[in-house]
Amino acid sequence: MQTTTLQNIFKVLLALFMIYAGYSHLTFNRIDFQAQVPDFVPISKDFVVVASGFVEIALGLALLLWTQRKTTIGWILALFFILVFPGNISQYLNQKDAFGALNSDSARLIRLLFQPVLIAWALWSTGAWQSWNTSKK
Repeated sequence: MQTTTLQNIFKVLLALFMIYAGYSHLTFNRIDFQAQVPDFVPISKDFVVVASGFVEIALGLALLLWTQRKTTIGWILALFFILVFPGNISQYLNQKDAFGALNSDSARLIRLLFQPVLIAWALWSTGAWQSWNTSKK
């Protein structure tokens, strides 16, 4: 699937965002990210944060480097954003502060609204959504 220059720019921006987010999971935001791990998850919150950090870095690098499979990576990244969404919901419902800015119900609620944006960004910038639409015709 051929993507536009604008889509490619946004794909690179998303890749850099994912690498940065993954790095922050492993370093300076490690404790803050633990606030997003729901209490019902039966493994160590720190393990979940570290593992998701490595996954984010891998997805970011894949977006940058594995251009032949960009639509597949787009779907995988969208799925990743869906899978971590319960953590964001848990953080909101349990009123857990994090990152200095997520210290109110309204801030945590606004953050929830950005998850669909990330999903759409992944699908659009990689051409995954276009490819799926084209395959249905």
